[in-house]
Amino acid sequence: MRAISRRNLLGMGVGAAAALGVAGCSSGSGSGSGSGNGKNDVQAKAKPIGDGSTADAGPQPHQPDKPRRLEPGETPPQFVIFSWDGAGEVGNGLFPRFRKLAKDHNAAMTFFLSGLYCLPESKKHLYRPPNNKVGASDIGYLSDEHIKATLKNVREAWLEGHEIGTHFNGHFCGEARTSVKHWTPAQWQSEIDQAMDFVTKWRTNTGFTDLEPLPFDYKKELVGGRTPCLLGQDNLLPTAKKLGWRYDASSPGGVQRWPKKKMGLWDFPLQQIPFPGHRFEVLSMDYNILANQSKNSTKGPPANYPGWRKEATGAYIKGFERAYETNRAPLFVGNHFEQWNGGIYMDAVEEALKHIADEKRKDVRLVSFRQFTDWLDAQDPKVVAKLQGLGVGQKPAGGWKTFLSGA
Repeated sequence: MRAISRRNLLGMGVGAAAALGVAGCSSGSGSGSGSGNGKNDVQAKAKPIGDGSTADAGPQPHQPDKPRRLEPGETPPQFVIFSWDGAGEVGNGLFPRFRKLAKDHNAAMTFFLSGLYCLPESKKHLYRPPNNKVGASDIGYLSDEHIKATLKNVREAWLEGHEIGTHFNGHFCGEARTSVKHWTPAQWQSEIDQAMDFVTKWRTNTGFTDLEPLPFDYKKELVGGRTPCLLGQDNLLPTAKKLGWRYDASSPGGVQRWPKKKMGLWDFPLQQIPFPGHRFEVLSMDYNILANQSKNSTKGPPANYPGWRKEATGAYIKGFERAYETNRAPLFVGNHFEQWNGGIYMDAVEEALKHIADEKRKDVRLVSFRQFTDWLDAQDPKVVAKLQGLGVGQKPAGGWKTFLSGA
């Protein structure tokens, strides 16, 4: 494996963000189209919760069939999970753009919603971040118009089959005492409780009366998240486990191997993937690619944009192809709804997703983290252990039929 760049930095979420995934775990290796009720049926059955900000609409529509175990000698599907940090719509049209892209390619995504994107700045005194001043936040509060747009898109995303996770609230990074890196399990509990309140009490906090409720019980739906800048996972996990979460996507610097569990939760790290034109690998997130191209500036020289776009697209595609042709490890991609460097990273993600979703590949599954977790939990632990033993870019000895025949 190539040397790791010093600029494989943490995925910063300085603006609104969202998450991609794709349905199709189906029965077993994921060869079904999924099933579920239509939006109208779901809305008709919705039962308001609390102040009516959310509602229990029953089972989520457009979910894959119940996963089955791999048969002996069966080739595992290639899972790809696109996720977005923040999940806010700030008028740039990126949230609906990628919802449409997912729909066009039968994809499900994970949107890690920042709780503060449901809280008006006029009510910021309600936020009491650990180790920070009341109302403090390293990401901006949204305008009323953008809060409404965010809520509408989150609602539609869930109805379309996507997962709504959490990116917590104030996005405090760095090494200072205020950073999430230094939060205790109890402080993470406070942060999660507040994120839950902001999402489930947006009607009370905003006074909006012209929006439909979010059609899910967030306390039941929320089973995983990603911390700001990929910091603080060690102290988050005890709290996440206590809450019954099933996975965490906060690990930095992972590699393309089958995931394992940490403290009882599936650990889904961003991964080192090939970086065309470079001798090192890059972390599978738009911000980390940016950090290697424009040195953390979000507005580099426009003359470089075409070349940088090609590099970013190539990184995602090379990462996918390496896994698909060898160990079939899932590919995890993280992004933000941002127009950094002229929007080239949004274009790169779109082109990569289109390439990956090629209909000629019948064994590729574009899924959410929750859907992938369902598939993993359905497998024989002995089979999962064998998969976990494959290294980066390592093909199974004797082919899949031989490798998994006795598992």
